[in-house]
Amino acid sequence: MNKLLEIKDLCKSFGEHKVLKNISTDIYVGDVLCLVGPSGGGKSTFLRTLNLLELPTSGQILFEGTDITDKNTDIDNIRKKIGMVFQHFNLFPHLTILENMTLAPMKVLNQTKESSEDKAKELLNRVGLIDKLNTYPNMLSGGQKQRVAIVRSLMMNPDVMLFDEPTSALDPEMVGEVLDVMKELAREKMTMVVVTHEMGFAKEVANRVAFLDNGVFAYENSPDKFFNNPNNERLQSFLSKVL
Repeated sequence: MNKLLEIKDLCKSFGEHKVLKNISTDIYVGDVLCLVGPSGGGKSTFLRTLNLLELPTSGQILFEGTDITDKNTDIDNIRKKIGMVFQHFNLFPHLTILENMTLAPMKVLNQTKESSEDKAKELLNRVGLIDKLNTYPNMLSGGQKQRVAIVRSLMMNPDVMLFDEPTSALDPEMVGEVLDVMKELAREKMTMVVVTHEMGFAKEVANRVAFLDNGVFAYENSPDKFFNNPNNERLQSFLSKVL
């Protein structure tokens, strides 16, 4: 299996507070790694270091063999290959859905307007939003906005997708429509790292689940062993509260 990301002794501190403590793990092409754990455990910070939205205090992150923590690395060039989906959709309110989706491919990848629009229409059709092409974000529901945010990231043909609690800001009835899009991506072998509270999604879709607690990967395993037979007391306590 090909390693996509190698994380070595990753540490992150905010002042005196150590948020990540010597985390080492590898993420392979096709992995769906779900990160679960209590609030404040370091999940979102870990995710945001993977494309240097948060700068590690120490340690190394290699993406496709390139050390992205090396100050000589062109991080903007690397970020083209790393899609990111946030809790709050980060769509441009003054642009239509089509314009939101074609802006980066045209500016960053130098794609033509025609080819960008063709791909945008294809992706919007896939997530059931082709009829929203010329509407503005404020006319969409939260679930629709998040589906647009996901396919906007896919417009860049990323090698990995990072999801930072993509359903936590949604009304409960909208969660399913977003998870369905992510399940489809997993079936297509998209490499994904997902911070989530949706344990059912982690059980069904992940091939690896990691428990982040107090800044460390306290436990990591396949979904079956993680949820059904965890040999970690802290994880057992956490699961008893959330399942």
